[in-house]
Amino acid sequence: MACAFAGLLLMLCVVPPAHAERIKDLAQVAGVRGNPLIGYGLVVGLDGSGDRTSQTPFTVQSLKTMLDQLGVSIPAGVNPQLKNVAAVAIHAELPPYAKPGQPIDVTVSSIGNAGSLRGGSLLMAPLRGADGQIYAIAQGSLVVSGFGASGKDGSRISVNAPNGGRIPNGATVERAVAGAPPSGNVTLNLHEADFTTAAHIVEAVNSAFGNGRARAVDAVTIEVMPPANGDRVGFLAQLESLDVSPGAAASKVIVNSRTGTVVMGGQVSVLPAAVSHGSLTVSITENTQVSQPNEFGRGNTVVTPQSSVEASQDGGRMFLFQGGTSLEQIVRAVNAVGAAPGDIVAILEALKRAGALRAELEVI
Repeated sequence: MACAFAGLLLMLCVVPPAHAERIKDLAQVAGVRGNPLIGYGLVVGLDGSGDRTSQTPFTVQSLKTMLDQLGVSIPAGVNPQLKNVAAVAIHAELPPYAKPGQPIDVTVSSIGNAGSLRGGSLLMAPLRGADGQIYAIAQGSLVVSGFGASGKDGSRISVNAPNGGRIPNGATVERAVAGAPPSGNVTLNLHEADFTTAAHIVEAVNSAFGNGRARAVDAVTIEVMPPANGDRVGFLAQLESLDVSPGAAASKVIVNSRTGTVVMGGQVSVLPAAVSHGSLTVSITENTQVSQPNEFGRGNTVVTPQSSVEASQDGGRMFLFQGGTSLEQIVRAVNAVGAAPGDIVAILEALKRAGALRAELEVI
């Protein structure tokens, strides 16, 4: 298993040669962004997996309000016992420059105790922005990837999350967000702060449009001066299509402490260090011993537990890292002694504490 893990680790860590990327993949134009939308609604048509109304009274309240608006009155004091209706929260993102009539995808999630939303349909529900205004109307049939099954004895099994789903093109934009390509200087914001990448972008823009057109404000922000008289949209299209060689990423080791997954950057190196790693195994065995009297005895049959505890420690494994050891050599050395994923995590943490690991160690 250690060999397979090390092979996977090597594939994750291989660093391709430097290549050019478009500015649109490295940065975004300031002010051009989406806007989150949120709403509340009812999903109907469920196969008995809806909210239990005794525990979610707001579902019944919402249904009564909707039926009242449709001209159906429910007598006071009557609470329908629903099984096929579920109250849900709806969220979506309004893309930049979206216009009325355009469709957007929505995500629907149960907020009550519905067991599954499979087979349900969302009734018309408004989606509001942070300012409280309605920007889209959602409605449609849900696509649920998960499923679940339960027995009468309370046993239950589920795959993925059946109490949530999506509706592709499930909302129609009703109101556009006012906006136009930003006037004045164009501001680019890098997705990740990096002085080298910012300098390369400035160099590429000045080479394409003339010296002095771009300047880096900091490791994230770059200001670009567009032509005085010209097509602004066309200029932005040319700008975001320029190829730039991004700076090399910082040396970093990411460790997932829950799964034992380790991902290393290609620039990781180790100073001279010797590592010894052993493992302690504790084995506990539980047996039962039965003491039964003979045929004519008056005693009782007695069952007594018998425990056996054994502890063993494998011999320590030691290997040596030379100065400037590369990532590939690190993985091969650890794999040569049969270290498991958990062992690799422990070794990396010890190397970092000793000051021998030349990389940032991030545990998630």
